[in-house]
Amino acid sequence: MNFAHYARIWLTSARYSIVRTLMFRGDFFIWALVELFWMAVNLLMVSVIYQHTSTVAGWTKYEMMLLVGTSLLIQRYLMGFFWSSIFEMGRNIRSGNFDFFLAQPGNVMFMATTRKLDPDGLMNSFVALGVVVYSARQLGLHPSVADIALYALMVACGVIIHYSMLVLCIAPAFWITSAQGIEGSYFTLSEFSRLPRAAFKGLAQVAFVWILPVVVVSNAPASTLLHGFDLRVVGWLLGITLVWFTVAVIFFHRGLRRYTSASS
Repeated sequence: MNFAHYARIWLTSARYSIVRTLMFRGDFFIWALVELFWMAVNLLMVSVIYQHTSTVAGWTKYEMMLLVGTSLLIQRYLMGFFWSSIFEMGRNIRSGNFDFFLAQPGNVMFMATTRKLDPDGLMNSFVALGVVVYSARQLGLHPSVADIALYALMVACGVIIHYSMLVLCIAPAFWITSAQGIEGSYFTLSEFSRLPRAAFKGLAQVAFVWILPVVVVSNAPASTLLHGFDLRVVGWLLGITLVWFTVAVIFFHRGLRRYTSASS
């Protein structure tokens, strides 16, 4: 099956999600406001911290705002495009409703993780992008078109890495009755993505920079805007993106072979 086929499937699912959202406008606005409030709390925390210090791990206020904005942008895209589908996947596996995806005309992992779109998360991605642009203007940055394209590519890599980690947190549902404890671990890990890489030392650096690259996914694109192209940073991010996505695909399909359908 070619790219156009999957694009049509995704557009059909996206259209259904948007129509469904318009049927429940109250829920849409409430969740959009909840996410907006959560983003505002994160930005307010940065402002409060920098009332008492000029730098944190070598990062100034607006450099930190740019970092936090980048982290929020990646998370809004993740929530908008994949979040609901992946978390629902765990429940479908446990209930046997995962049979629905086995009967679909496409790759099972693609169908199961892209079925639902969350417009509220995507809407707030513009707010996160606005934070990045505002911070860049305050810092006097003038990135070229190539720098912006590279930043976009690295943000996409960050989304793929978070997507892969989320799939790996949910996939144990193929083996065990409940993976809720493992699912919850993702929330804890994602909190580290809004911190500067320089703040991690020793074992923390090994754990959250090298083994679990939750810090790199936001620090790498932010650093690219701040300091320009760095081949080592870009190469490292592209490499770990490929590794994490490959591991997620392998782990998912191994679990799929153990799946017992509702009819068996």
